[in-house]
Amino acid sequence: MGILGSNECMTVNAYVFMGGTFDPIHNGHLRTALELQQWMGVEKVCLIPSKDPVHRATPGRSAEQRLKMVELAVADEPALAADDREIKSKNPSYSLHTLESIRSELGADVPICMIMGMDAYQTLPHWHEWQRFTDFAHLIVVKRPGYSMPQCDELTMFTEKHQAENLQQVLSTPAGFVLFHELTPIGVSATQIRQTIAQGHSPRYLFPDQVWHYIQDNRLYGLTN
Repeated sequence: MGILGSNECMTVNAYVFMGGTFDPIHNGHLRTALELQQWMGVEKVCLIPSKDPVHRATPGRSAEQRLKMVELAVADEPALAADDREIKSKNPSYSLHTLESIRSELGADVPICMIMGMDAYQTLPHWHEWQRFTDFAHLIVVKRPGYSMPQCDELTMFTEKHQAENLQQVLSTPAGFVLFHELTPIGVSATQIRQTIAQGHSPRYLFPDQVWHYIQDNRLYGLTN
């Protein structure tokens, strides 16, 4: 598919996306996105690299480099696409701004679903205006088998208010629900990949070969030869 502009990600029965720094994107991201696309029955899942993440340290790679790696990773998979809206935006990479942007383009009726892991969901009370997320979208929270959410009164109340009973409830409404879905994660992390490269070892098979070739060609993550 290659990279898609934000408008080209809109030709779907629901707009489903996963954000992140993708520094670098790896098979854990890709497999999760693909499994959710198949489970939800949507045309595609869009991956949105953040420009300058607000809640974590600025990545060592530029926004354009991380976007290019996402583009290369999804080039041969029609069920996945890259969305460059945060990279092109002049605003900080707040999730609320992204949700407002998507909703303004799609209108009021199309379901929007933001995918996040359980670890990220637990930190929501620290995110900018997080309780407004469900005004614009549904939250699809990926959890590990047997995982239960730690107690947090504010988040517990939010979850109880918005939790969906099933996927159909989510896909038949534009926004407003939180739905938990259990997946067995692939044991790959961007930190692991960066450390592997820094140690002079090959990270092949942790992410697509196209991404590894790009890293080598551009001497990213401390590569010197």
